[in-house]
Amino acid sequence: MKILIIGGTGETGRWFVKFYKKHGFDVVIWGINKRKDIAEELGVQFADDLDKEINTSDIVMISVPINITEKTIREIAPKLSAGSLLMDITSIKTGPLEAMRKYAPQDVEILGSHPMFGPSIPDIRGQIVIFTPVKGRCEKWFPVIKSLYEDNGAHIEIMDAVAHDKMMAVVQGLTHFAYISIGAVFRELEFDVANSRRFMSPMYDIMLDLVGRILAQNPYLYAMIQMNPEVSKVHKAYIDQCNLMAETVRKKDIEGFVGIMKKAAAHFGDTESALRRSEKLIGTKIAEHEELVRSIGNERALSHIYSGVVHLGIVKKVTPRTVLIERGGRTTELLIENVRLLDEKELYEWKAANLKNVTRDISVFIPQGSDAEIIRNVVGKSDGVVSVEIIDVYNKDNTQSVTYRVTIFGDIDAAPVQGSIEVLLKGIGCTIR
Repeated sequence: MKILIIGGTGETGRWFVKFYKKHGFDVVIWGINKRKDIAEELGVQFADDLDKEINTSDIVMISVPINITEKTIREIAPKLSAGSLLMDITSIKTGPLEAMRKYAPQDVEILGSHPMFGPSIPDIRGQIVIFTPVKGRCEKWFPVIKSLYEDNGAHIEIMDAVAHDKMMAVVQGLTHFAYISIGAVFRELEFDVANSRRFMSPMYDIMLDLVGRILAQNPYLYAMIQMNPEVSKVHKAYIDQCNLMAETVRKKDIEGFVGIMKKAAAHFGDTESALRRSEKLIGTKIAEHEELVRSIGNERALSHIYSGVVHLGIVKKVTPRTVLIERGGRTTELLIENVRLLDEKELYEWKAANLKNVTRDISVFIPQGSDAEIIRNVVGKSDGVVSVEIIDVYNKDNTQSVTYRVTIFGDIDAAPVQGSIEVLLKGIGCTIR
């Protein structure tokens, strides 16, 4: 099947290019910036003749900013061929669906969708995708798209466009509005955010990360999400409640404040479950720090979350915010919030791929009836060994000689490793040649 992604050169568009390509679709992209280099990088075709690609595609996906989605639909929809599908992935549904109903021919199916994740998410597994199908207009294609997403681990929710926009006004609109407001307050107060981490509680730490995460995103995207027509009512309610709480505090009305909080908790419902989930999140951050503390004096590897650079060395010191590692007499201080501790398996794989490893050939006569492959597997489990391969075998006078090529990690002394392997081989009855 052929899918054309309008806006496929953008970040979200590129995510779906990779997704559909991975699952066997013939993917073509188009972007107003004419970035053919992105198409080449992704290994897909760029739509030089856009009208032709629209007419010959089975699916046309609209992945453009919210403020031009309806305009794009108006221009694209009439050109689709009979039996094809027009779908969008916008966080507002009412306007785009109305535009698709109005401008797409009756023999073209239409489907609204809203992936509840951003392009930084590596996989759709475990992610929520909302669909707003139109009765009578997506009988053929909706089951196909729904199955594709579900088969790859997505959780599907189905709702109508109006209900979707009301829900998103809170889920996205209120959430972003509140966190961006906190960021704006930091600026207004000229508050030293970095310095404040010296005195942070676990909840403040998590809140700062959430605020920073949103502030690091594309501000135009977040501005467009606030343009949801349902958001204005949410904003008013939020600001009214902020003013009420501020006035209650100004009056030093402790009981009034307690009353506001108790009513909010009663409406919220299952606060106990929320408490347990947040404790789990806090516990994860604490456990990571404790693991670093336990690693002092040992070799560990830390992967920088943003650059992907792996820092390998002996952990020398851990503070609430930083970790100091030493390698070859050189020390490096890293912010804990910017790194991830590699586990034993990940460290092994990184060393195997990145160190300048050394090889040693060990030739032995193995006991009669022994299996050279099983011996290879045993040797391969020795400390300091990356891999073992058999490079030579010959038989003479009912005796089998085998040469094993042993690859040893380049950051350790190969001689002791070779010596321990030879001791092991002798112990299982082999004779060193």
